[in-house]
Amino acid sequence: MPYKNLNKEQLAAVNAPFGNTLVIASAGTGKTSTIVARIYHLLEKGVKPESILLLTFTNKAAAEMISRLKKFFDKEEVDKIQAGTFHAVSYKWLKRLNPNMTLKQPNELKTLFNAIHERYMNTVKMYDNKFYSAGYLYDFYESFNASCTPKLADWIMASAPAQMEHESIYLKIFAEFELQKEECGFLGFSDLLIKGSKACEEGKIDGFFEVLVDEYQDTNNLQNHMIESVKPKSLFCVGDYDQSIYGFNGANISIIAGFGETKENASVYTLTKNYRSTENILSLADKVIRHNDRIYPKSLEVVRLGEAHPPRLLIFDEVFDQYKKIADMVRESKTKLDDITVIFRNNSSADGIEASLREYGIKCKRKGGVGFFEAKEVKAILDILTLSVNAKDILAFINVFEYASGVGGATAKELCDALALLGGGSIMQGLFHPNPEVKNPFERRKHEVGLFDDFFELGSISRFRELGLEEGVLANPALKHPKLNSDAAIFFGEFYSLMHRLSRIKNPKNAVDIVTASPLYEEIKNSLARRRATSKDKTIDIKEFEGARERIDRKNYLLSNLASHYDDKAGFLNAMILGAGEMTEGEGVNLLSVHASKGLEFKEVFVIDLMDGRFPNRKLIAKGSSIEEERRLFYVAVTRAKDRLTLSYAKYDRIKKTSYEPSQFLKEGGMLG
Repeated sequence: MPYKNLNKEQLAAVNAPFGNTLVIASAGTGKTSTIVARIYHLLEKGVKPESILLLTFTNKAAAEMISRLKKFFDKEEVDKIQAGTFHAVSYKWLKRLNPNMTLKQPNELKTLFNAIHERYMNTVKMYDNKFYSAGYLYDFYESFNASCTPKLADWIMASAPAQMEHESIYLKIFAEFELQKEECGFLGFSDLLIKGSKACEEGKIDGFFEVLVDEYQDTNNLQNHMIESVKPKSLFCVGDYDQSIYGFNGANISIIAGFGETKENASVYTLTKNYRSTENILSLADKVIRHNDRIYPKSLEVVRLGEAHPPRLLIFDEVFDQYKKIADMVRESKTKLDDITVIFRNNSSADGIEASLREYGIKCKRKGGVGFFEAKEVKAILDILTLSVNAKDILAFINVFEYASGVGGATAKELCDALALLGGGSIMQGLFHPNPEVKNPFERRKHEVGLFDDFFELGSISRFRELGLEEGVLANPALKHPKLNSDAAIFFGEFYSLMHRLSRIKNPKNAVDIVTASPLYEEIKNSLARRRATSKDKTIDIKEFEGARERIDRKNYLLSNLASHYDDKAGFLNAMILGAGEMTEGEGVNLLSVHASKGLEFKEVFVIDLMDGRFPNRKLIAKGSSIEEERRLFYVAVTRAKDRLTLSYAKYDRIKKTSYEPSQFLKEGGMLG
């Protein structure tokens, strides 16, 4: 019986009269058990399972709840309950109504949108304000849809009034885009909710007696519209406004905040007994979150008994000292690695921890942001070093040459094949000592697709003669490829010089340092930094460009430090490349962004880089976030801890040459004098 272990508060919520019910379930108060018991209560009261709709934040959460119910009821009956995320449930509805519809990823739909946008942009007159680029306009349209604003003009006036003069053209673009999608049977993610809601309003979806909504605080306007479109006889929502951390993704905290006012005869229940954390941990979380406005009064009560360890604050002079010390503490901890987590606000914070743990051979897995060894700048270095050790690694070559101007994957593969042919299977042999008997390494391609003509073959050396390339480079027949422009030829020459230097270097740290200081890697770094600093309207933010370069330098510094612990390149690459998968999956310490940690719990938690500017993230606040949301993020982070909580910050970052003050949340929590 799911009622057996419920406390009085949970039981009261489970037995709430049918109607509009909100359950404020703070961290660790047993919200999943409460939802499962509520569904049990519905079935026990004779409510048909097919008239129950369970909406969750993840499909995994829905599957877990349904699995628990199967312990008490017939499996086939329980499977009639409709459960899943808003998008998953809508997809099932719409697929039933139209089996020929196809769900498309945003990047696929952008291709269609770009074509429509380009045609209209070629026919419009001059205006005072610049038109949005196709990519930016697509995102703007998606935001408009998610806002549930009835008219485009109202949305433009509220968010970008200077664009009002383009409203009529934007309307035409959007209308044609929708028509094209309709004709092709394409649906995007926002379309699922829009059309799913419309199907409910038109009576095409069977009605539901009760809709249960988990993580209600993260509901956005479009999801809320879908709930209202279902028009259930009873609504049971569970959430915690203090854990609303998805404002960047459209979550509207006013939905949960206004429940009592907007819902007829609303009942609000509060779960106050925390079964997860110790009193000291909860006290810290409560002190901080109380600086936010109280929407609903609540006070948590600690149920756990036994030894309680007070939260620790560690202060360091430098950020890398912090990462090393935490890795030391993890190594010495008696807690199982899977029950330890390091929580970070910014992706760069996790790089140092990941590298430090790797140095000790400690397994870990990372979620939220890109793993250190998955970062393109790190992979580029490892690919270059790989080629200096394994002259036949085709993938490493292609990965590197895709950074050359005008060279895509197909051309990079053709160059690689040419060098391998010239070198008898060895790319490096073909680079430095091409077989003179192979006059045209592209001969087979020429006959297959007519790719080359005599002009390119005969003029290949002369067209690059004035670039100042080494004679060994100019003499290489691979430069005869017609798609190589001058920039790509220079890149080829820089690759030649770098690989020549690396062929004489055995020490992996020296090799890493040579790569990162090379003109070739400088091009790669600038290419990545430009991509990351390019806004949706195709302009490059110079400050962000420099910031991106700094972050790349930071990763290079970490990789160089890691390399210093190895004697040869092959051994270093084996440890880095073969072991990299362990850093993102499998066993080990959990490295989690705050958002990725939500809903999870661990015996031992480290929350790092609690410096003002990083946590709270002042840049995001300046771009429209809020200190209140940052404070909720802190609340979520510390309440993941069951037994031990360690907070840390550093006063200085020697890579950024930046000094820091401690996070205001440490002061609010009474951790600083």
